[in-house]
Amino acid sequence: MAQLKITLVRSAAHRLPKQRKIVKELGLNRINSSVVKPDDAATRGQIFHIAHLVDVEIIK
Repeated sequence: MAQLKITLVRSAAHRLPKQRKIVKELGLNRINSSVVKPDDAATRGQIFHIAHLVDVEIIK
């Protein structure tokens, strides 16, 4: 299964509470912090809500 490398490129400060919560749940703390998550429907759904804040790379 492929994995996704998610990098926070814009701050979550002054965003909607739901968006801030998603950023925290993904484990992203600071700008340029990255996490590797499995490529599944739950992760894709979270990324959909904060797509304007993150960059996503597919890792095989």
